[in-house]
Amino acid sequence: MASFDQAEGLRRLLESPKPRVLTFLSALKEEEKSGMLINLGASLARQGMQVLMIDAKSSQNSIGAWLNASAEQTLLDVAQQQRTMKEAIKVISSGLSVTMLSKYSAGLGRLPAENFRSLSRVFDVVVNRSDLVIVDSEIDANDAFPLASLDESEIVIQVSANPMTIKAAYGLIKRVNNRIGRRSYGILVSGVTEKQAMLVYSNMAQAANRYLAVPLNFVGYLPEDDHMKKAAYLGRSVIDAFPLTGASLAFSLLAQQFALKARSTFTLQQMPGFGVPLEI
Repeated sequence: MASFDQAEGLRRLLESPKPRVLTFLSALKEEEKSGMLINLGASLARQGMQVLMIDAKSSQNSIGAWLNASAEQTLLDVAQQQRTMKEAIKVISSGLSVTMLSKYSAGLGRLPAENFRSLSRVFDVVVNRSDLVIVDSEIDANDAFPLASLDESEIVIQVSANPMTIKAAYGLIKRVNNRIGRRSYGILVSGVTEKQAMLVYSNMAQAANRYLAVPLNFVGYLPEDDHMKKAAYLGRSVIDAFPLTGASLAFSLLAQQFALKARSTFTLQQMPGFGVPLEI
């Protein structure tokens, strides 16, 4: 009977959809990125997803700080057997939780190899326990993510219509591409109309295709909406505080598409109506 149970469990594991990890980089101010991620996480939870947000930056304005996650109870502490998983993960609301990767993510590269492997295993455990994992990340001076496994995640880059942020976003793509080679990237445009978003995406996609042979995919756009600031002042997500505003509707649509993707085996560029690779 035990052998049958093990075989059945293995079959379910192999047949279940792969967990999804979305790693976000941003060319915008850190507080703009954190506000976007928190609203996206809340919108995904409303779609019935079990969402874990991981702060891999550990800065004053990253999502861990915004959501009051403890810098003394991190996934690195779990890996070093100093904390339990339950202690390290803070439940924000139904379907939405947050944790810190480490107290000082910038120093992860100096960890002993065994500690780094243990942290990677802990990361894999929390990923497999979630429907979707959102990582607030950055790249270091060597153009590397805090964890090597993030190289294999879906990388989404937040940008605006400002030429400086477009240049910075292209620079992020170029740096990661130089280290890990050709792969696709998702582009999320903030503070714009749909027409502006498509123009920004098209220009970036043409440059990335021409100079790097890298495909970009249009993830979506978020309109400029003062209700996001009002909701943040109230300590609430915009979809909760002002559900009929433009920003709420945009986050709902974005969350629906991410949820659909997470429940499937498609990649960003394979999702109908989701990734829009530019044909050149």
